[in-house]
Amino acid sequence: MVFLRRARLLALALVLALVVAACAGGGQDATPSDSGQGSPATQSETSPDLPEAEVKVNPATGTEGVMPDSVIHVQVMRGHLTDVAVTAEGEQTHELEGKVEGEAWSSTSRMRPDTTYTVAVTAEGPEGGESTQTSTFTTHDPQVTATYGIVYDQQTVGVAMPASIQFDSEVTDEAYRKQIEQAVSVTTSPRTEGSWGWLDNRQLMWRPKEFWAPGTQVTIDAPLTGFQTGKDKWVANDLSGSMTIGRQQMTTVDIDDHRMTVNRGGQQIKSFPVSSGKPGRETETRSGMKVVIGKQREMTMDSATVGIDKGEPGYYKVDTDFNVRVTWTGEFVHSAPWSVGAQGSTNVSHGCVNVAPAGAEWFYDNSLPGDPVDFKGSSREFKPTEGIGVWQYDYAQWQQQSALV
Repeated sequence: MVFLRRARLLALALVLALVVAACAGGGQDATPSDSGQGSPATQSETSPDLPEAEVKVNPATGTEGVMPDSVIHVQVMRGHLTDVAVTAEGEQTHELEGKVEGEAWSSTSRMRPDTTYTVAVTAEGPEGGESTQTSTFTTHDPQVTATYGIVYDQQTVGVAMPASIQFDSEVTDEAYRKQIEQAVSVTTSPRTEGSWGWLDNRQLMWRPKEFWAPGTQVTIDAPLTGFQTGKDKWVANDLSGSMTIGRQQMTTVDIDDHRMTVNRGGQQIKSFPVSSGKPGRETETRSGMKVVIGKQREMTMDSATVGIDKGEPGYYKVDTDFNVRVTWTGEFVHSAPWSVGAQGSTNVSHGCVNVAPAGAEWFYDNSLPGDPVDFKGSSREFKPTEGIGVWQYDYAQWQQQSALV
């Protein structure tokens, strides 16, 4: 009986040994139990020291004087690209956009001058495991930081007002003007046909083919960070703006007939006797389609501001009321109680349109920047750059003012 019990125990031990051997994998591919090594897959999943991806960033970390229009390149040489984030130091957040092609990333927006940027690249190593590597560099500090503005932003304006971007100094090179024009955009509701054009080297304007429809909403987007405007002049900010087109009001000044009429919605609502500029090269009122630039309740008109100094023939200095400006060269519609006797019959002013006080006050109260004012009857032609002169061109001519043609 003891022998049998021992035989059974030996048989049970043998079975257990076989089961253990089978669980270990057995045969030639079995790994010795004392080798101390796991399978490659287990090692990749559990090792805390997986090899990182190999990443190359250009500009390299520590680089100084990178030009704002340079392109940042990221290339994962070994592993897989997961994410790229480029951020700028400073009070204003500036993140660069980019595009991915395979295991490479390149920036698609420009950088702010005189700014430190950090590129953070997140990539997966060749055997798994994610890591983030950073590179920091500084952009060029220019001699001049170029500035600009969106004119009449958030205002209600008349039907002749173009969407305007105005630079504080000239955009000196045609190539710069082309790049800027390609970067800016106008959105309108309802959709309106129109074109960009440069009124001069400082003023980029989007003019509709015809006067705006009342109520049109206009949005201007000018993401110009990193654009060059001249020798070592670079823009450091983005701007956007909007304006609303108000009621339709059209004014006509008949210089020979000495009368100003105001139409609204196609119907005449007012008519005033006026006196325009007396004949003469410096005083004759200009003919052409002008646009109300702005208004000033009271002002002192001094001919020295238009080049006629005290002591010279034609000099004047007078206080005026209800001033509606239509050119940068000193032409206004304003109150002139001293010339009421000549209004309706004779042109006696220094170039402005003189109106009796009550009429001038009404016109002042009922005018918006952007209202068209059509002057007829003078041999002295209004030049586009003497005011908001976009309507001195027909539409085909205005399209030729674009830097892209």
